[in-house]
Parts: sequence; structure tokens; C-alpha cells
Amino acid sequence: MMIEGGKAVANPALAQKLGPAGINLGQVLTSINEKTSSFRNMKVPVKIIADTKAKTFEIEVGSPPTHELIKSELSLQKGSGTPDKQKVANISIEQLIKIAKMKKEGMLVKTLKAAVKSVAGSCNSAGILVEGKQSKEICEAINHGTYDDLINTEKTEPLEEKKSLLKQQLDAYNERIKKELEKAAAATPQPAAKKEEATAEEPPAAGKATTPGKATTPTTKGAPAAKAAPAKAEAKPAKGKK
Repeated sequence: MMIEGGKAVANPALAQKLGPAGINLGQVLTSINEKTSSFRNMKVPVKIIADTKAKTFEIEVGSPPTHELIKSELSLQKGSGTPDKQKVANISIEQLIKIAKMKKEGMLVKTLKAAVKSVAGSCNSAGILVEGKQSKEICEAINHGTYDDLINTEKTEPLEEKKSLLKQQLDAYNERIKKELEKAAAATPQPAAKKEEATAEEPPAAGKATTPGKATTPTTKGAPAAKAAPAKAEAKPAKGKK
């Protein structure tokens, strides 16, 4: 069944299933709310396994995928379509710890620190920064112990002044990436535009008409004009004939 984190309440359907089995409904609800307290404002799948003979029960709590928890924490509808060029959010280490606590039981990790690093890795593909850094950089910082105090005390809520800093970091990062892309585009040689070949014909000589479909032969500027062929002499009358 789907339960809102930390807010399981009695209902007729649940009472009908657990009552005849001799399972204490109040104890079941208390256990569910304890196990789902980290999922406040989110619907989570819960499974009740009852042993009718021993009158005991177990609670299994599922969780949404990590990327869905990240989007829910940041109130995002979706991640970035171009995560390498545009970042849509900047999450705090405290918020990562909160999500890591939700997912730790289902992860193949032994420590909360390892779970936090795993969640940080999921931020990268969604175009989300962590403390103003890429996930690779933040994981290196976690390895060096930069956030050990916050992780060890399981702090899950950033201070108000830090929220403003996160916004400034996000804006500065996107502005820097934008300038780098513009610089790279400007440095890329653009293909030369094709030059149109001149097709205009030389104007015909004065007094001469051009025949359609025939090309005219251009004259060289300054060259002497060709001499006209001599006119043919008139034929002389034959001797003896008048």
C-alpha cells in the first residue's frame, strides 16, 4: 500500500485485514510512521508481513528511485536536457545526506558516507550541482573528509543563508559555461560563403545587333579595329561586245 511518509493512520481496510489475525493495529501504524519518517511529503510503498500464528509482523518500506527523490527535494519537474551545458539546480550536502538516509537500506553500501557519494553521482546526469561543484569534485571532497562533521551528525537541513549561496553558485556556474560556449563558437572557423560568378555579357558594339542565342566576342580595350575587307571590283564587259 502507498503511505505518505510518517502519516499512516487507521482505516477500515487495514483494520479488517489485521484485526482477525490478532495483530495490534496501533503498533503497526507506529512502526510504519517510524520507518517512513524520512519520506515526509512523499508517497512511499509499504508492505506489512504478518505471522498470524506468532501474532507478529514486519514492515518493509520501499522508496522511489534516487533521481525522483532528488527532484522532489529540489521541487523540480525534470532534470536538464543538456546536463553538460545547463545546470538546473544546486543541492546542498545536507540535502544529499537526507536522501542518502532514505535510500541507504536498499543500497549496496555499508556507511552513510558511501550512500551520500552514491546520491551525488545521480545528480550529475540530471544537471544538478552539489555545493556548486560537479559530482566528481564533491565525491573527492567527501573522500578527503571535508563534510565528515555534517555526515556524522546526519544533518539534513541547510541554513537559510546557505540557500542564498547555493543560488549564487548556480547562477555563476551557468554564466561561466555560457561564456565558454560562446568563446568556443566564435573560435570555430565558419565556412566561406560561395561567391556568385559574374554572368553579365559585354554590351554589343554600337550599330550592331546581336543574334539571340549567339554569344558575342568581346573586344580587347585599346586594340586596333580590324580593317574592312576591300570591296570587289565591278566586272568589265567582254571585248567585241557593246
